Amino acid sequence: MNILNVAQVSKSFTGDVIFEDIKFEVNDHDRIGLIGRNGEGKTTLFKLISGEERPDSGFISLSKDTQVGILSQIPKFPDDMDVYSCLAQTFIVLDVIEMKMKALELKMASNPDNLEKILIQYANIQEKFEALGGYEKDSKINFVMHGLKINPLADRLWSQLSGGERTKVGLAMLLLQSPELLLLDEPTNHLDIDSIEWLTQFIKNYKGAVIIISHDRYFLDETVSKILEIDQQALHIYHGNYSYFIKEKEDRILREYEEYKNQQKKIQKMKAQIKQLKIWANQAVPPNAAMHRRAKSMEKALARIEIKKKPIIDAKTMQLDIQSADKSSKDVFTLIDVAKMYDDILFEDVNMKIRRNDRISIVGANGTGKSTLIKMMLEDVFPDEGEIIIAPNIKIGYLSQHHFTEDNDTVLDAYRAYASVTEGEARNHLAGYLFYGYDVFKKVKDLSGGEKMRLRWAQIMSNDFNVLILDEPTNHLDIESKEILEDALDKFEGTIIAVSHDRYFLDKFFDVTYWIEDKHVNMYLGNYSYAKQKKAE
Repeated sequence: MNILNVAQVSKSFTGDVIFEDIKFEVNDHDRIGLIGRNGEGKTTLFKLISGEERPDSGFISLSKDTQVGILSQIPKFPDDMDVYSCLAQTFIVLDVIEMKMKALELKMASNPDNLEKILIQYANIQEKFEALGGYEKDSKINFVMHGLKINPLADRLWSQLSGGERTKVGLAMLLLQSPELLLLDEPTNHLDIDSIEWLTQFIKNYKGAVIIISHDRYFLDETVSKILEIDQQALHIYHGNYSYFIKEKEDRILREYEEYKNQQKKIQKMKAQIKQLKIWANQAVPPNAAMHRRAKSMEKALARIEIKKKPIIDAKTMQLDIQSADKSSKDVFTLIDVAKMYDDILFEDVNMKIRRNDRISIVGANGTGKSTLIKMMLEDVFPDEGEIIIAPNIKIGYLSQHHFTEDNDTVLDAYRAYASVTEGEARNHLAGYLFYGYDVFKKVKDLSGGEKMRLRWAQIMSNDFNVLILDEPTNHLDIESKEILEDALDKFEGTIIAVSHDRYFLDKFFDVTYWIEDKHVNMYLGNYSYAKQKKAE
C-alpha cells in the first residue's frame, strides 16, 4: 500500500536550487536508502517529508493516519529526569490509560454495588491498553536500550549526558515510537559495531517503511532494497541495494553521456545546416525566400529540443595524496603486559607488536579502551602496568575523533596553526580539500562534520609522517570522500593503525585485527569479518 507520494517537488535556498521536479513513492514495507554527496539535499528532503519545511513547488502527500518519525534534533527533557523516564515518555498515552485502570481498580473495592458496570469499563480500557502494547512497555524499553547499549545510562540524569549519548537516547525514542514511516538520518553515528548490527536486524524486522540516509556501505547493503540518489539536482531510483546501485549508476552515467554526446552532435549539425541555408539564401539573386523559411523552420525545431544535461563524470572531490616520510624502524610499537585502570580495570595483559607497513585495526564495544590504547602509542596516556616500546624514528600523523580545541578559529587560521606557509599557499592547499573562496574564512565551529573532517585531513597532510594513527577516520565523510581516502591509504607506504566502526573500511584495508573484549585484547590474523567469524567459533 502506498503511504507517501512525492510529486514534482522542487526546493531552493537563497537562489540556489537544491533539487527540482523530483518524484517517488513509498509503500508500507519499503526499505529505502537515500544517498548523495554532502550538500545535495538529503536532510532537506527528510524535512520536507516530515512537514518541518515546505517545498517551493510540487506536493508531498501521506496516506491517512500515517505517522512519520524523524530525529531532526536532540530531544529536550528536564535536566533532573533520568534516561529511563525519558524513554518512558514515548508511552505517555499508555500511562494515562494505566492511571484510568488503577482508578477503576480502586472503585471496584469501594463500590461493590456498581461492580458489574465498573468491570465492563475496566475490560474495555484494559483491551485498549493491551492492544497498544501496555504490558510490553518495559520489555520494549529494555530491548531497545540493550540493543543500542544505553542500558548503563538508565539511571543517569539528562543533564549528565554527552551530545553523543543524547543522540543515542533520541534514536531509542524514535525506534520505540514505531511510526508507519521511519526516517533515519545517519543512525549509525555514535554506535559501535555490535549496536550497528543490532540496528540492522531491528530494521529488517520493522513493521513499517524505513528511509535511511547513511554513508555506511555494509549497513545499506544489509538493510535496503531500493536506492534514491540525489545527483545534480535530480533524483534517480535504483531497485536494489547499495552494491547494485554502484554498478547500475556507472551504466546509467555512461549511457547518459553517450545520449548527451549524440544530442550535441545533432545540435551542432543542425546549427551548421541553418547557417549554410542562410548563406545560400542570401547569395541567391534575388534572395531565396524558400531557403530562409526552411532555415527558420529548423531554428524552431532546434529551440524545441530539450537539452540534456551533461553528466558529471569527474566531479570536484577532495584531493588526498598521502606521501610517506623516511622509513621507520622495523618494530614500530611493542606493548608488553600493558594494563590500564581508572575506577576499574579497563584492560590488562595486553601484548602487541606492530611492525613497519602493518595495517592494524582495533575494534571493540564503546568504552572498552580503543581510544585509550591509541593514546598510549601517542604517549598522551601512560600504562599503569607493563611497558610500551616506541621506535625512535617514527613520525606520526594522528586523526582524532575530537578535532579542534579552538572552534573560534577560521578554517585558514586552523590550517596555518599546523603548516608554516603563506596565506596564498594555505588557500591553494585548502582548495584541494574543497575549501574555496570565502569558505576559508568560516569559523571552525560553523563547519559541518564532513567539513571538519576534511580540514583535519588538510592539517595532517601538511606534515611528513611514516605512521598513521586514525580514530574513526570515515566519520562524517560521504561515500565518495571515503573512497578517495581509501585510495590514498592504499598507496601509503607506511604503518596504519585505525579504530573504526565502518565494517567495509575495516574489511578492505586491515589484515590484522585486535579485538578488545572482557578487558583483554585478542589478535586475529585477518580482517574484521574473519575476526568476527573466529570469535563465534
